[in-house]
Amino acid sequence: MRSFSTARFFLGAALFSILCGLQPATAQPAPAPVKPKAAPANPAAAKPALVLPAAVPVQTAAPVPRGASCHAGMSFDRFLAELKQQAAAAGVSQRALADASPYLVYDQGIVNRDRGQRVFGQVFTEFAGRMAATYRMQQGQARIKTYAAAFARAEKEYGVPPAVIAAFWGLESDFGANMGSLPTLRSLVSLAYDCRRSEMFQNETIAALKIIDRGDLSPPEMVGSWAGELGQTQFLPTHYFNYAVDYDGDGHRNLLRSPADVIGSTANYIATGLKWRRGEPWLQEVRVPQNLPSSFPWDQADLTIQLPRTKWAQLGVSYPDGRALPSDNLAASLLLPMGRSGPAFLAYPNFAAYTEWNNSLIYSTTAGYLATRIAGAAPMLRPSAPVVQLPFNEIREMQQLLVRAGFNVGKVDGVLGQQSRSAVKAMQIKYGLPADSWPTAELLARMRGGPR
Repeated sequence: MRSFSTARFFLGAALFSILCGLQPATAQPAPAPVKPKAAPANPAAAKPALVLPAAVPVQTAAPVPRGASCHAGMSFDRFLAELKQQAAAAGVSQRALADASPYLVYDQGIVNRDRGQRVFGQVFTEFAGRMAATYRMQQGQARIKTYAAAFARAEKEYGVPPAVIAAFWGLESDFGANMGSLPTLRSLVSLAYDCRRSEMFQNETIAALKIIDRGDLSPPEMVGSWAGELGQTQFLPTHYFNYAVDYDGDGHRNLLRSPADVIGSTANYIATGLKWRRGEPWLQEVRVPQNLPSSFPWDQADLTIQLPRTKWAQLGVSYPDGRALPSDNLAASLLLPMGRSGPAFLAYPNFAAYTEWNNSLIYSTTAGYLATRIAGAAPMLRPSAPVVQLPFNEIREMQQLLVRAGFNVGKVDGVLGQQSRSAVKAMQIKYGLPADSWPTAELLARMRGGPR
């Protein structure tokens, strides 16, 4: 799931349903390939409307609350009128605005869902075990075979390997099976009126109107996640408008129904928007030396630190089977998503595309790992012993103590984000503990007032 400018701040609705245990238990057969269609004489001609789910009415929104504080008490109707004026100034036609108007209604339920998002605190191996499951790897490989021409074209034009595209496709919607079923325009305009991320969703609403104006989708076709993401790789409207490409030649960019368009557009976004480096790796499992754990420079295991592979080899890092790393200057970071006792990876510059797609370290590492599996890599090594994760309340307590110590951990929410990991590393260095950025009961005891 992409960014709200540079990084996604939440997981899409399809992923939430998968995390809640709704993923299929067995692999499903790949759909039949879509045959390229000849471009119509009039590229702007409207496509036949898709059949919407019966449970998606247009005019059943909840009552609009009193004027939102961030809009100086402006009513929703007034806010919407001004938003339409902004859209017109941005080039959206009156025809598109008229077509979209019945769908631009406020829904308090959408705002409630946004404010009540659940955060999943699984450790990486648990999350990856579910999300990078064998069936999803197999489905990704099957899609690459089924749509071989589109994948080959995308790799030639954008330099993005098929496995990378297929992994995002699988994680975001299970290859189109779970795209969401809520009216996109209603979601966007409701979140735009809310004060939490108003400006961002105003821009997303205008981008959705531009998609309609361009003829890619009609308002009733715009159905997706509650957060306004669209299509089989869950693009926000700004990314849909800027990066979607017509790969099946029908004159439209349809990321809901055209696998070819999904493949080409996802490759375009990764290459152009996320600055993918052609011909370079993204993530590779390695093994760190466990026989001398006290002497290994754990503080160097950080995505902000890059060393040449020859240096990692000198430090004892090897392939999982013990083979030596190449003695070259290819830069890489050592990534330990569960600290020194968990799996280890070399994250190459292309891994930045994953953290830009979704700034959750667990998600981005899982996406990169799934791509390696689709490309033929072996399953990752399992920790020799269970890696203990502090419970939610203790991680939150540690964050509070870090804040008191002068660190910026972002939101104190019991979730181990990158800012919290960096602060944990600094405290580990202070107390002379292995600085692998993984919070432990020992570190928490020290921070509570133990020996300094």
